[in-house]
Amino acid sequence: MLIEAEDVHKHFVLHKTRVDVLRGVSLQVAAGEMVAILGPSGAGKSTLLHLLGGLDRPSRGTIRFGGVDLFQLSDEELADFRNRRIGFVFQFHHLLPEFSALENTMMPALIQRRPRHEALHAARQLLTNVGLGDRLHHRPGELSGGEQQRVAVARALINRPDVVIADEPTGNLDRATGQAMQKLLRRLNEELGQTFVIATHDQEFAAHMDRAIVLVDGQVSAA
Repeated sequence: MLIEAEDVHKHFVLHKTRVDVLRGVSLQVAAGEMVAILGPSGAGKSTLLHLLGGLDRPSRGTIRFGGVDLFQLSDEELADFRNRRIGFVFQFHHLLPEFSALENTMMPALIQRRPRHEALHAARQLLTNVGLGDRLHHRPGELSGGEQQRVAVARALINRPDVVIADEPTGNLDRATGQAMQKLLRRLNEELGQTFVIATHDQEFAAHMDRAIVLVDGQVSAA
């Protein structure tokens, strides 16, 4: 099993008041699966993704990734693990405005200290694969919202991660562009065997995935 979460809890303290966001979530994701995390706003979807991706630590519980207990790692080890094995796509693409699509896509590979020529070749291939082979040198401000999100997907794949974790990747897109993004992610799943865990509130989007895990009030209500 690629990802195993057991009895995961997460709470925050806001203005001296404890807020329990996740309350005993357990789930598994197999390699090659495309899994939706469904639920209304405030259900804990984003918090769960942040924990599964090692961006935050749980208040209680265990998350194992390929058998590795993520939160037994030091902060430095966890950061390296994330960069090598996990890709991220967010609702807001977080592209660097001063860099081209090609440079944005290369960035995680360069951080991983892969040779520049290798990163350049991989980025060109990925951008071509997501339909942006003719937009390599355009900056984010010169791209549409859907094109920017495609760059973000290519960037997430550059280090050949075990899983791509996506938080509402179609949330800022119009319906037609969102459907195109859904088809792109499914194609990448089928062609590359890429594992995806995707938080969404879109039932139609979730219906095209292998499986949906439904969160309600910080707990799994169906799987």
